Amino acid sequence: MTTLFNLSFFHLLPFILFLKSASGFGSMGPISAAFGKNGFFCAIDASGKQDVICWGNKTNSSAAVPNSSNYPTDVPPMAALSGGDGFLCGILANTSQAFCWDSLGSRSDLVPTVFKSNAYSHIAAGKSHVCAIRGPYYSESDWGSVDCWDIIRKSNDNDTFISRESSLFYNQYTNSTAFKKIVSGDGFSCGGVRDGGIFCWGPNSSGLGSSSISENVHVLTAGIDSVCGVLEESNEVKCWGGNNASFGNPPVGVPFVSLAAGVHHFCGIRKDNHGIECWGNYNSSLIPKGSGFLAIASSDFITCGIREGDLVLDCWYTNVSSQVDYDPPLQLCSPGLCTPTSSCGEGKFSFNASLLNEPDLINLCLRKDLKICSPCGVNCSEGFFPSSSCTENADRVCTPCSLCQNSSCSDVCRLQNSAMMKHQHQHQLRQLLLIVGSSALGFLLCLVGLCLLIRMIGSRTKQGGKNQFASCIRKPEKETDANTDPHPPVSVAPCPGEAQVFRLSELKDATNGFKEFNELGRGSYGFVYKAVLADGRQVAVKRANAATIIHTNSREFEMELEILCSVRHSSIVNLLGYCAEMGEQILVYELMPHGTLNDHLHGGLSPLSWNLRLKIAMQAAKGIEYLHKEVSPPIVHRDVKSSNILLDADWGARIADFGLLTPNEKDLNGDVTTDVYNFGIVLLEILSGRKAYDRDCTPPSIIDWALPLIRQGKAAVIIDRYVALPRNVEPLLKLAEIAEQALRENPAERPDMSHLALLLEQLVKDVMIS
Repeated sequence: MTTLFNLSFFHLLPFILFLKSASGFGSMGPISAAFGKNGFFCAIDASGKQDVICWGNKTNSSAAVPNSSNYPTDVPPMAALSGGDGFLCGILANTSQAFCWDSLGSRSDLVPTVFKSNAYSHIAAGKSHVCAIRGPYYSESDWGSVDCWDIIRKSNDNDTFISRESSLFYNQYTNSTAFKKIVSGDGFSCGGVRDGGIFCWGPNSSGLGSSSISENVHVLTAGIDSVCGVLEESNEVKCWGGNNASFGNPPVGVPFVSLAAGVHHFCGIRKDNHGIECWGNYNSSLIPKGSGFLAIASSDFITCGIREGDLVLDCWYTNVSSQVDYDPPLQLCSPGLCTPTSSCGEGKFSFNASLLNEPDLINLCLRKDLKICSPCGVNCSEGFFPSSSCTENADRVCTPCSLCQNSSCSDVCRLQNSAMMKHQHQHQLRQLLLIVGSSALGFLLCLVGLCLLIRMIGSRTKQGGKNQFASCIRKPEKETDANTDPHPPVSVAPCPGEAQVFRLSELKDATNGFKEFNELGRGSYGFVYKAVLADGRQVAVKRANAATIIHTNSREFEMELEILCSVRHSSIVNLLGYCAEMGEQILVYELMPHGTLNDHLHGGLSPLSWNLRLKIAMQAAKGIEYLHKEVSPPIVHRDVKSSNILLDADWGARIADFGLLTPNEKDLNGDVTTDVYNFGIVLLEILSGRKAYDRDCTPPSIIDWALPLIRQGKAAVIIDRYVALPRNVEPLLKLAEIAEQALRENPAERPDMSHLALLLEQLVKDVMIS
């Protein structure tokens, strides 16, 4: 074959000893793009079947056929993908054979017959050619010789292609060299060679230029007329070929794990926080903020990526003002390529399919012995902090800084909002001190003037004198002592602990995969499971169902967590931690081993003594009072009932499932009185042992039955006869009177929870029921 390449560039890179990975435009990955006017994207899905999903510009769909599209929908399962100009190529998941297609899909297999039966370990599509490394894809060894072929458009039809064996990408060197990982552009390909370094060939390789490099390259990508790589030791990005419009000024000292190239821009996934950083001709405002990515690919002006948090596709435009309809499908995609490695090694983790919560999904790969190794993140994007470090089977977990509760994360977060709020509070405090100081000074001047007047008047008499003057500025010592409170109020118990961020896999293990036999209950929010953590702690795991997640966006969930993390009281079921991985909304609470008050009153569990019933009523009232009075802003429960009063290991009552988001102030008073009314129903249940609504009783409503009897002075009739009556039933009659006050029809006539808690506390203190 004729040598049609420039040796000056071939030998610029033998100094590069090893190429660890290649990713981007013209290289191989789990997501790739066909560029050009008929461009489209394809990605390997996360179903465990390695199926391929494709999408493109919906505005170019055929108007004659409403459901038609300009992208393929029948591509066979793939192990890896690589895109060229109007076509994509990949390696078949089952046979390791090459397969190429255009927008027509599998109806246009663009691999020459001579190469169709070959197995390949790596493939890279350029503008109008493809090169692939021979050898089984799932083999431990991925070195091999190179096959190249051309894919060109038909002269009479720009939308269809033909393929043929290439005569432009062979020479004596390539025929005798073993390659590992290659990338391709317009008329050139580059690959790592067994002896060390990178070798580039093809008719346009001379346009790449030359340079002296002595460091290793661990990331490489190819654009149309340029190549960029990341130097291993310095993490500096180096680019060759093209012009300044192609890649501008690459970032210095930024470690990347993946690169992708468009026509006039490059983008990369940062190693530290998996965020996106671009250079060249692009609009920075269009780049997604706050999301990390595990894989990206670029067409001419569009970049799509697979988000690390939920494996959802996200696309953005780089440098065009008129955006076309290019929304990707709402399907989860593979975060990386399936490999036969036994261990991912340092700095990487093996993706755990169980995080997707699909019961039958064991692995994202066709074979159980394959793994998807993804790079570990170290830091998180702005506004988040790493709450868990990377392990062998899970990446580090990023948590919103709004949920930061200790100094370790506050140092990372550098919460500007908190600093701003602190500054505002300090400013407000200074203003308040100025106002108070001015008022105090004015009052003091008036007081001194008054005292001087009294002194002047007193000097004319023989009474008063010094004592009157002294009393104007201070009270006698004895009077001060008399006003000292000998019984200062008891302080609130300290917070039982910081809210912990749990991994989804950890909670799945703790609940035996959220199995039904671990259920403690279910409601409109979701399911509650009993769980045993790895450290032996028994907890309750509350997992939101799909309907709750759909109607609660991530910001609302964060707001709810902010409130929950701040609520700490001995009569509240306190939050221990939470999990927000993969779109889940899971809350971890203290386990209440004795179940709910409803279970004991109506569910067949052991009956409660009168002493315990009164104690439970008092503690529940204190819990609701805490939400109404001591939390700022106040929290309205909105669903006070016996099933939301739980009993801890010491039979103490705890309030659970209170309303997470506070209402508007105009509705607050009405909602508070509703809590009081519902608590009155609970008191009737405690007193009578009857359900709030029982179809087997007449009348079925406990209110319609009990209230008339209480108001007629016949409260003794409703006392639960299944529990031995005490000698003194007076406390139970008082409990009925308290319930009647809470159940008054006019909300303005109902006492607040503080008054009810005081009445019940006095009832427990003053009367010992035998």
